[in-house]
Amino acid sequence: MEKITIGQAAPEFILPDQDGKNHSLSDYRGKWILLYFYPKDQTPGCIKEACSFRDEYAEFRRREVQILGVSIDSAQSHKKFAQKYALLFPLLVDEDKKVVNLYGVWSKKIFLGKEYMGIYRTSFLINPQGDIVKIYNNVNPATHTQEVLADLEKETTRK
Repeated sequence: MEKITIGQAAPEFILPDQDGKNHSLSDYRGKWILLYFYPKDQTPGCIKEACSFRDEYAEFRRREVQILGVSIDSAQSHKKFAQKYALLFPLLVDEDKKVVNLYGVWSKKIFLGKEYMGIYRTSFLINPQGDIVKIYNNVNPATHTQEVLADLEKETTRK
């Protein structure tokens, strides 16, 4: 698997959301995309991150940014998560781990001395032409939304 880098075209995929509707990156060509990968529905950091995106959703829409969350949880799990926290954007289902592997966010992790495979909290900011302009590694759920909005401001005023 090749490492994804800034400037390259974002790898294309098709995944279903919590309602069974398929989404692909090409569906959003012409818009900015924030593709964010998160470890697990209903966990503290993931709740904080998703609710932060929800709370700033109007600002993302104003800037014509499509938010897409991705984890390996089931559609049923995503649906409960989205309903419980009134999330306004699609949560994509990657149970077979194709997209988390494609984007290089599925890897060995260590927690309390135990090794396991999991998703590294990572986001990709994709421009309207479909190119990756920013990669956010080791995302802090409490500050990530503001970081992305600040980067969008820089990117869109640079044009």
